Amino acid sequence: MRTTSTSETTRRAGAVATMDEDAIRVLVARLSRPHGSGGAVIERATILAEGAHSAAVFAWIAAHDGRPEPSSPRASAGLHGARFGGTAASSTPRRYVLPRAALS
Repeated sequence: MRTTSTSETTRRAGAVATMDEDAIRVLVARLSRPHGSGGAVIERATILAEGAHSAAVFAWIAAHDGRPEPSSPRASAGLHGARFGGTAASSTPRRYVLPRAALS
């Protein structure tokens, strides 16, 4: 039988996994890279790859003034480019930008 302590970074409450504030900060610091603004940028796909913890990571980013990176419209691919998604920007952000102070 495995025992758990209160300092364990992940816990199960029903079907939802939660993470400790410090554990999320370490995770985001590990998965992010420097951004031109001086802060950090993290890919949405990387967050989703964390599985059950992704909701907690998205909430942490929002609570620490992280913002979705504005997506630029893709260039049209010829005459029918708009038909194939050439100019339509997705409503789901691909990256999140964190301010400089978020990871310190």
